[in-house]
Amino acid sequence: MNTPKEAAAEIIHDLPDNATYDDIMYHLYVRAKIERAMKDVNEGNLIEQEEVEEMMKKWIIE
Repeated sequence: MNTPKEAAAEIIHDLPDNATYDDIMYHLYVRAKIERAMKDVNEGNLIEQEEVEEMMKKWIIE
């Protein structure tokens, strides 16, 4: 697995030459979120679909 610095360098390298700072930040943000989600999945930190639906129903009704 790449270190965060290596992953960032790879992401930046793969972007087009005309990429903006916003483009770079967006891609780094998405990568970080995906890695965090994969970590949660691997650790079993999940919420079942039914539980999410119940939570949403409560939010909509309130």
